[in-house]
Amino acid sequence: MRPVRSSVLCRLLPAPYSLALRSLVLVLLCIAPHCQAVQAENVTVLEGGTAQISCRLQNYDGSIVVIQNPRRQTLFFNGTRALKDDRFQMVLFTQRLVRITLTNVSVSDEGGYFCQLYTDSTHHQVATLSVLVPPETPTVEVKQEAVEGGEAELTCVSPRSKPAATLRWMRKGREIAGVVSLQDNGKTFSVSSTIRIPVERKDDGAALSCEAFHPALNGQKRIRHYRLDVYFAPTVRIVPPAGILREGDSLTLTCSVTGNPLPRNTQWSKINDTLPERAEISGTTLQISRLSQSHNGTYLCQAQNDYGRAADHYTLLVYDPGAVVETHSAVPYAVIGGVLALLVFTVICVLIVTIWCSVRQKGSYLTHEASGLDEHGEVQEAFLNGNDASQGKKEYLL
Repeated sequence: MRPVRSSVLCRLLPAPYSLALRSLVLVLLCIAPHCQAVQAENVTVLEGGTAQISCRLQNYDGSIVVIQNPRRQTLFFNGTRALKDDRFQMVLFTQRLVRITLTNVSVSDEGGYFCQLYTDSTHHQVATLSVLVPPETPTVEVKQEAVEGGEAELTCVSPRSKPAATLRWMRKGREIAGVVSLQDNGKTFSVSSTIRIPVERKDDGAALSCEAFHPALNGQKRIRHYRLDVYFAPTVRIVPPAGILREGDSLTLTCSVTGNPLPRNTQWSKINDTLPERAEISGTTLQISRLSQSHNGTYLCQAQNDYGRAADHYTLLVYDPGAVVETHSAVPYAVIGGVLALLVFTVICVLIVTIWCSVRQKGSYLTHEASGLDEHGEVQEAFLNGNDASQGKKEYLL
């Protein structure tokens, strides 16, 4: 048996695909210029990927090389497999390089891998394998339903990552601050972010998103889009027909209904009466053919969901074509009556003015008659006094 002269610790070197982060540790465990030395690398790899564990040898003299896993189980003794785990493969064994690969890496494979070189004494060096677990696309959980006038409570969840993912809520390019919760699951972390936002009817269908960031994503992000679902009571509006409805026409009424959830059924009825026999209901539409005045009345459309009820009504008035003609023919008689009333009023006014003027003229005549009596009195007085009557008369006549 050859005497054991020296030993060096060999570290495992997992090669981390293109995303692995590598730090080089050079260990020279010798003083003499011809002693053996080992170079080892720490490796970071994504879960599910392949790690390369390497030992670089200097001045190797054929001593025994042993590679062990973090549980100190021997994987390889020189180039011979010692542990039955097909995920480990010896891919290279030379005087300068010993390399094994580990496929389908999981977080349980993390830890220090031992590369031991047996010489006159045993020393070891450890290469640390780190495993990154990038988050999946997060999920959104509704903690409290969004009802008009209330609040919506939403939680974004990233159930598994390593290290813990960073979550961010966004709406219209602006961040919504959330309450973050972190749970340690041993090797991985569960992260959640909860927001509470007031909601109105106009917020129904608003676009939100939850974004997850992680070092393993190389600046990228995993996004879960969510469309806000706001519940509210229905609204109902009857779309009326255009124009005047006459006997023999057809009536079509459409009931326009909104609401969340949208009411499954709409109910048509006639106030204080039953629907006509010829009424046909198809979804939100009511149709009545060959209208008559017996169909007159108020028709009602109602809708209901879990958050309220709403209704709208339409009053139907079917016109008789004959009645319409009479109405139009009566218009000239009304005009003639108005003209006659105006003429009568004018005649009365003329009569009043005429009588007033006549009375005024008669008063003026009586005044002149009284003046004439005074003149006769003077003539009589002159005659009695013996004056010349003819002269006096002539004078008065003049």
